[in-house]
Amino acid sequence: MSALPTSSPNTSKAHAANGRHPGRQAARLKALGAFLTLSVGALLFSIPFFWTISTALKTNQQAFAFPPQWIPNPIQWQNFRQAWTDLPFPTFVSNTVFITFVAVIGQVSSASLVAYGFARFQFPGRNVLFMLLLSTMMLPPQVTMIPVFLIWRELRLIDTFAPLTVPFYFGGGAFTIFLLRQFFMTIPRELDEAAMIDGADPFGIWWRILLPLSRPALVTVLLFSFLGHWDDFMGPLIYLNSMERYTVSIGLRMFQDMFGTQLELLMAASLIHIIPTVVLFFIAQKQFIKGIALTGLKG
Repeated sequence: MSALPTSSPNTSKAHAANGRHPGRQAARLKALGAFLTLSVGALLFSIPFFWTISTALKTNQQAFAFPPQWIPNPIQWQNFRQAWTDLPFPTFVSNTVFITFVAVIGQVSSASLVAYGFARFQFPGRNVLFMLLLSTMMLPPQVTMIPVFLIWRELRLIDTFAPLTVPFYFGGGAFTIFLLRQFFMTIPRELDEAAMIDGADPFGIWWRILLPLSRPALVTVLLFSFLGHWDDFMGPLIYLNSMERYTVSIGLRMFQDMFGTQLELLMAASLIHIIPTVVLFFIAQKQFIKGIALTGLKG
């Protein structure tokens, strides 16, 4: 009876050297399949953005041509200048920048303070208050829209930037607090104790220890906050009445009403609106991805 053939160590080494190991080949095929799937998905989701860029550089006839002409010829760079000047877009942009900057600073700073309190301090009813805070995320904003408007009307602050900025200095929102609180709880308490031995007070621990170590989470919160305020349409629509106080979102709606048949100008104005968000994301994408990955669910 002959013995069963066995593979020698040299044969195994040869297969490994040639990259023919079955497990390694399966892993490569799996990675290739994931890469192709993600590439196709990215391409499909990028089609509207590419179409926006293409339309913004076309003439009016090319914008409505069928079948669509993806590559404009000739390229109409003047569409951006015309979209910028047909309406007071510089005013809209400056208003949006001011509202976004003030609101983001208030949201990030106040939310980090509240999250610090929930993550580091023990006080009666802490868990109950935190669950109550999280439950507010299930409350539709339409429920509080009218009561909040009536409050601002009684304060005589309609048609000002106060309703769009001041509320974010009082907690910053449940989701933001939750995200930062979870990240703070992953930071060892021994660092707080060491800082206290060196004479740091609670505010100093928050400012000098937790915030520098929480940069990825803060960048994530900042990006979410920036997108929420930069793209906000409902808030300015409700509280702003004067054109000199309009934001870009309201300006785009006016542009659509006034120049709806000039699709190329509308797409050029839309690109002016979204370029800052795209640039900010590419600048901060590394910290953003790291913040999402490192935000634990401890506690």
